[in-house]
Amino acid sequence: MKNSKLLLLVLLILTTTITQAQITIGDVTMPKKVKVGETELELNGAGARVKLFMDMYVAGLYIKTKSTDAKKIVEANEHIAIKLQIVSSLITSDKMISAVNEGFKNSTNGKTASIQKEIDQFIGAFKDEIKKGDVFDIFYVPNKATLVVKNGKLMAKIEGLDFKKALFGIWLSDVPADKNLKKALLGK
Repeated sequence: MKNSKLLLLVLLILTTTITQAQITIGDVTMPKKVKVGETELELNGAGARVKLFMDMYVAGLYIKTKSTDAKKIVEANEHIAIKLQIVSSLITSDKMISAVNEGFKNSTNGKTASIQKEIDQFIGAFKDEIKKGDVFDIFYVPNKATLVVKNGKLMAKIEGLDFKKALFGIWLSDVPADKNLKKALLGK
């Protein structure tokens, strides 16, 4: 029963993206709003992850009420989502896993031991081949779990608020994956 409710939630998430108003970054169009179950989230900001002067992926951060306060966003036990669309064929599964590991280390100031099991679960979502055009939707549902969906397929369900904080800290901590992307996600 729990799995069928989870599948229904994932389907609701994926089928209720509101696409009337959108924002385009490069060749990627991000919806202005998405629904997670019955909760509507709005695009807080969007931008590209750049490495070596090349766009790697485009990301959009979705929250209930727009905010420029990264710490508040990371700490809140509220619905949040990030959409990542791969725009470079240079991203491989191994490179994504390496970047995620580095991101968690930076986000937690190297204190990953208490959430290592959850990090390993998350990394499992990136073990399959990653191709240009792949879309990862990562949703946190308060008091339930973080869901990782790749191209419409549920890849991982990870419980815990501490994990959620570390995960979104990858993009929003004091040592983010990309400082310009952090500014863009915060709508600056």
